[in-house]
Amino acid sequence: MARTGGTTRAATAAVDSLDFALDRGSPVPLYYQLAQQLEAAIEHGALAPGNLLGNEIDLSARLGLSRPTVRQAIQSLVDKGLLVRRRGVGTQVVHSQVKRPLELSSLYDDLESAGQGPTTQVVRNEREPASPDVAAALGIAEGSEVIVLERLRLTHGQPVALLCNYLPATLLELDSARLESTGLYRMMRTAGITLHSARQTIGARSATADEATRLEEEEGAALLTMQRTAYDDTGRPVEYGTHIYRASRYAFDFQLLVRP
Repeated sequence: MARTGGTTRAATAAVDSLDFALDRGSPVPLYYQLAQQLEAAIEHGALAPGNLLGNEIDLSARLGLSRPTVRQAIQSLVDKGLLVRRRGVGTQVVHSQVKRPLELSSLYDDLESAGQGPTTQVVRNEREPASPDVAAALGIAEGSEVIVLERLRLTHGQPVALLCNYLPATLLELDSARLESTGLYRMMRTAGITLHSARQTIGARSATADEATRLEEEEGAALLTMQRTAYDDTGRPVEYGTHIYRASRYAFDFQLLVRP
């Protein structure tokens, strides 16, 4: 029993160390303020997967809030998939949703800079004749040899995205072991390839049975899709990617500006 209690105390230590700044004079509801600060703590790694929030009564007393207010804040994050209530365990952090800035960067670099601990499983690394779509994207003749990469990207041991990339066969050598420890764009930069711009299309669809199995989702679950053609500083197409992301764990982050 002492061992279990020690484990529980260790798991809840993270939330006990957080400082919450709640403005009671603000028109923003207190539950929303608390939910936003808990979500930020999860996104920035202050609350990691597996951490417990502890007893609602204790949290209410600590913050000087009513239990319904705390319960509503927690429920909003349960609804987002960031927290889960487990019988006999309590409210536990599941994972943070990855919010990726919309810029020319690799998923690996974005996850690493956000402290998400990315890992990669190389599913496929081989050469094949270019299909009409791939040939058009890379500006090469149909049937020309291309490198085909298929990788499963994970954070905290959980799948986030299934990535398929096509590159001109003569562009660079891609070692599967290195691809499992770093990102594709980082390997391209190391090889002296300077990425300059890209054309990108974002969409959404339902997961097929195979995709659902690989991404640990239900068949028909919502997926975000991305198609991207990247160009180097000479204007040459160097990579064409078709990626799918778990909508429950991933989002694109846009900044919109008004044209003068």
